[in-house]
Amino acid sequence: MFTQIINAGEPHSKQVTTMVNRGLYVGRFQPFHLGHLDAIKFALKEVDELVIVIGSAQYSHNANNPFTAGERLVMVRQALLEAKVDYSKLWIVPVPDVHLHMLWVSAVEGYTPKFNLLFSNEPLTKRLFMEGGYEVKNIPLFERKVYMSTIVREKMVKNDSWTELVPKSVADFILEIDGVNRLRDLTRTDRVG
Repeated sequence: MFTQIINAGEPHSKQVTTMVNRGLYVGRFQPFHLGHLDAIKFALKEVDELVIVIGSAQYSHNANNPFTAGERLVMVRQALLEAKVDYSKLWIVPVPDVHLHMLWVSAVEGYTPKFNLLFSNEPLTKRLFMEGGYEVKNIPLFERKVYMSTIVREKMVKNDSWTELVPKSVADFILEIDGVNRLRDLTRTDRVG
């Protein structure tokens, strides 16, 4: 999405394009929780459009990454629609990991529309994008000790109350795909002693 500015007063005027003020927000969303939703709402107040990167897109079916990229895409989309976030301002893009830090920013650039601002608190991500020439903005932490995917997954495994930590649509979707039992199965072991 580019805004085109044409100076009609001059017969041989050049067409100028300017980039939309577009931000980037990266997460694994394993699963998508209310803290993620608050971060996205915050970022959307700062930019015209937001690219949401579903990181580690190639991983699924392990204890730290139980959900597929497609399942996470559904979670994010349904949560944003449930929250009545203006979907026309969003891009959701799965991006696989690149296991060479010096190449990761380039990989993200290759998968996403152009952006000019990163929203993150994660130190390595911030450092890599700053070195890549991007402006980086911290996100206010929304009850970080409560809203962490690790905590949500731990609660699922322990059969503890977890649904209040995620949007209702996400909880419904995880239950629909039997995600809790999947995660429990993935944390078991066949080792003896």
